[in-house]
Amino acid sequence: MRLKLITVFLIISLSAFNQTRYIHVLVALCDNDNQGIVPVPRKIGNGQDPANNLYWGCGYGVKTFIKKQSDWKFIKQINNPTKQIYERLIFKHRDSSVYLVADAYNGAMIKQTVTDFLDYSAGKNKTTLHIDSNKINIGGSADLICYIGHDGLMDFSLDNYPSQVDNKKREVIILACASKEFFYNHIKKAGAFPLLWTTNLMCPEAYTLDSAIDSWIINDAPVKTREKAAQTYHQYQKCGIKGARNLLVTGF
Repeated sequence: MRLKLITVFLIISLSAFNQTRYIHVLVALCDNDNQGIVPVPRKIGNGQDPANNLYWGCGYGVKTFIKKQSDWKFIKQINNPTKQIYERLIFKHRDSSVYLVADAYNGAMIKQTVTDFLDYSAGKNKTTLHIDSNKINIGGSADLICYIGHDGLMDFSLDNYPSQVDNKKREVIILACASKEFFYNHIKKAGAFPLLWTTNLMCPEAYTLDSAIDSWIINDAPVKTREKAAQTYHQYQKCGIKGARNLLVTGF
C-alpha cells in the first residue's frame, strides 16, 4: 500500500511538473527622475534606457541575468509592444513546459506598471501571444505574475484597486521595498497568493527572482521557495541569512 501511494504521488507530481504554465514579469525600469528612489548612478538610473538600466540591462537585470541562465531558452524579443513597454522578452524553460514573458516598462510609467500588475493579479486583461506555433498566456491568464522595481505605492495611490474576476489560482512575486505592507490589501482583494514579497528595503535584482521561479517550477512548497530565495539573496547581498529570511516572506 505504501509503495502504491508513493507511486501515485510521483505520477501526480510529474504531471504537475509537465503541465504548461506561464509566468509574466513586469519590470518598472529604475528611474532617478521619475521615481521616489535613492538616486543610483545616472547611467543605470535612466528609466528610458533599458539597455543600461539597473533592473533590465545591467548584469543582474532581468534581461541580462535570465538570458545567461542555461535552463532558459530565449525565444524572441518584441520591441515596443505597447506605448509603456520598451521591450518584451519571451523564454521557454528547457526542462519543463513553462514559458516566461518579461516586460521592460518605461520608468516614468511606473503607475501604469503597478496598475497592470494588480489587474493581472486579479485576472483582468487576459491575453494570449502567438509566437510561431506556440500560444503563450500573459496578463490575467498567467499563472505566476511578478513585479520588479521600486514600490510605487509608497509614492502614489491608484484610482481603483481590482477585485478577483474569476476562480483561477494565481500566485504573485513582488520584489520591491516593503511590498507586503504596501500591497497586502490589494493582493488580498485581487485574490492572488503572495508566493514571495518583502518586509523592508531590498535590492530587486534578478537572482532572487530566478531562484524563486526555479523553486516554483518544481512545485516546491511556498516556505521552501522563500528559503531558497533568502539563501540566494544572502549569497549575493552578504546581508546574513537571518536578515534575508526576515526580509523575504511568503503568504499573508
